[in-house]
Amino acid sequence: MSSPSPTYLDTHLALEQIGDTDAMNGMLAMLQESLTRDIPLVAQLLGNGQIVEANRVLHALKGFVPIFCVESLCAHVVQVEAQSKDSQSTTIGAAYAALKPELEGLLEEVNAHLQQVDSGV
Repeated sequence: MSSPSPTYLDTHLALEQIGDTDAMNGMLAMLQESLTRDIPLVAQLLGNGQIVEANRVLHALKGFVPIFCVESLCAHVVQVEAQSKDSQSTTIGAAYAALKPELEGLLEEVNAHLQQVDSGV
């Protein structure tokens, strides 16, 4: 039984850009670490009204997504990161709430990919 096609992760794109499977998997491990840490951190920062700090985290995340993700997720991250540049934004919380499940989906796909790599599949 094959696993479902990823919705957010595009390993073919990543491999085209990086050029080496081992390097790509190493970078995916860094992405996994970043997403695990940053998804809840952004929610916490926004919940505390720390929009400038949340923007810094989103900005770093924006740097990863063009390498690994489908265009629709890239565009959504860029849109939310841009909104977070306005420290007085009243819509950034809702914007991130809409993005967060997509980032969590990406993390699940990264986890699944790395588990396959670890198991030699």
